[in-house]
Amino acid sequence: MVSAITPELVSLDAPLGADKSAVITALAQRVADTGRATDAAGLYAAAWAREEQDETGLPGGIAIPHAKTAAVAVPSLAFARLSPGVDFGADDGPADLVFLIAAPADADEEHLGMLSSLARALMTDEFTDALRAAATPADVVSLVRIAVGEEDAAPVEAPAAAPVSTAAPVDDTLLIDGRPARIVAVTACATGIAHTFMAADALTATGADLGVDLVVEPQGSSGYKPLPQHVIDEADAVIFAVDVDVRSPERFAGKPVIRSAVKRGIEQPKQMIAEAVAASRDPQAARVTATSQASTADTANESAGAAVKRWLLTGVSYMIPFVAGGGLLIALGFLLGGYSVTDDAAKVITENSLWQLPAGGLGQYLGSVAFMIGDASMKFLVPALAGYIAFAIADRPGIAPGFVAGAVALLMNAGFIGGIAGGLLAGWVAWSLGRLDLPRWLRGLMPVVIVPLIGSIVASGIMILFLGRPISALMDAMTNGLNDLAGTGAIAVVGLIVGVMMCFDLGGPVNKVAYAFAVAGLGTATTANSTPYLIMAAVMCAGMVPPLAMALASTVLARRLFSPVERENGKAAWPLGLAFISEGAIPFAAADPFRVIPASMIGGAITGVLSMLFGVTSRAPHGGVFVFFALDPFWAFLLSLAIGTVVSALVVVALKKWARHSPVAEAVAEPVAA
Repeated sequence: MVSAITPELVSLDAPLGADKSAVITALAQRVADTGRATDAAGLYAAAWAREEQDETGLPGGIAIPHAKTAAVAVPSLAFARLSPGVDFGADDGPADLVFLIAAPADADEEHLGMLSSLARALMTDEFTDALRAAATPADVVSLVRIAVGEEDAAPVEAPAAAPVSTAAPVDDTLLIDGRPARIVAVTACATGIAHTFMAADALTATGADLGVDLVVEPQGSSGYKPLPQHVIDEADAVIFAVDVDVRSPERFAGKPVIRSAVKRGIEQPKQMIAEAVAASRDPQAARVTATSQASTADTANESAGAAVKRWLLTGVSYMIPFVAGGGLLIALGFLLGGYSVTDDAAKVITENSLWQLPAGGLGQYLGSVAFMIGDASMKFLVPALAGYIAFAIADRPGIAPGFVAGAVALLMNAGFIGGIAGGLLAGWVAWSLGRLDLPRWLRGLMPVVIVPLIGSIVASGIMILFLGRPISALMDAMTNGLNDLAGTGAIAVVGLIVGVMMCFDLGGPVNKVAYAFAVAGLGTATTANSTPYLIMAAVMCAGMVPPLAMALASTVLARRLFSPVERENGKAAWPLGLAFISEGAIPFAAADPFRVIPASMIGGAITGVLSMLFGVTSRAPHGGVFVFFALDPFWAFLLSLAIGTVVSALVVVALKKWARHSPVAEAVAEPVAA
């Protein structure tokens, strides 16, 4: 296995910049200069995104910026000893020991375990003191290699045995029924490399110092070993120090729980243990439910914009299965029964059967069945969107009022915009009701009676009385505007706009807005009004361009410009692109956003325009070329897709050949300033 650190990756007491952005930039450049990363800017961007999510400064003058990204080819550790130190957000001051931990997106368990070993070593004073005393980069390399298990430590003479001291008595506040408290904990961070294991070690060490029986389950990127169920069952309380969802949380159901971001497990383990013991004695303490998830992040510090984005994307993610399944069934209905199947499908399925076929025979009957099932599924689109937006805000109590508000949005002809408004309203009402300080006997009625009742009345009442008609008017104006464009050359402008949106963030919020708009329009499409079908085809066709273009560029046109990891990702991007999964291009965009995203947008814009000009329609919301029977004319769909893909691939190859990031700091200056 290639060593994670070399002397070229070590900087001792050299000025790397006045702020953490400059330090991370310099260390990322060192990793790239040694051939361990394909793009310093891509590595910086991934590490900076993690830094913005939660600062990586730790007590004791330590900082561990880290990233797991396709921009990294070889697992690497870049180290800087700074004089003076630089602020990385730790409460006790600047950091003078900085490790940039860089892991490939597909790093194996052995490499991830090695990087995690470093994180654990940083929790020991002996290791950090040795780093501060190191005279040369070679000394640092030796210390790190020993810490991560790449080298064996030099044997030392064992000291004479010291008298065994009697352990200090456990504080009475940490006793339960006369014995030390039993606590189980889970730690997990977004990358699962550093904070996960540092928090686990901090909690374990502090628990041992306090005399508490504490066992931790670190859930890292390389997997995790579940705690024995009997250990969980015997625990008095649970600590979830996590930035991502706890895996299999139902194992802890019923236990009093303390939740926090993973970083607090490193910085305040003593306080968390005390809070867990106090929770075990409090009958009103929060408890893990059978379906509980330990929040994806410490949302207390989440900005309003980030919260709204998370709520909307949650709603969209739960809506898509209704759309995909229903849309494909509708397309299958057209395939079996012809496009006139809509005329009397409802009548056919109620008045006919397999032994009493309609005049059109078996094809018409099965086509009508498929169409009506798909149509029923599509009618859940807006209610599901609203229901799960409310769920993202208020958890399960928000689902019922959210679904009702979405159904009212349909009733008022307010469409998906009404569904979004209704979901936000219902979620806010349910969340507000859940925060009321009520008698214990009343709390049991809240999630099953009171919240659904009041939430539905308030949210749906506001929709009907105040919001429904204005939103409906807005939807009508949008629909009429698109219908007007359909008869002119300006429809190409719509194709250009949705094409660019689909390729801007590859499955992110901008992409989802364009997709949700197109899918919502399918419910209003008719044979006479084909504009929604045109938009759906343009959206699908443009969304297929980025992964197919990256696959073409990395596996056919210019293999040498891409790393081995990217070439492997390119092979996987072929089927993903053909199936209309834009996220297949994300590994390329994460590693090289300044070249990949503009190239994708150019190709997507061309494809969107061509699809509109050719008059391509899609009666299926998803599936790519695999729903060929729902695409008309299919040859024009393929031609539009092929032209956009080739253009995008050629542009990204040209940018990789002739557009250089020089210096790296300039390429990332804008996010730093933000």
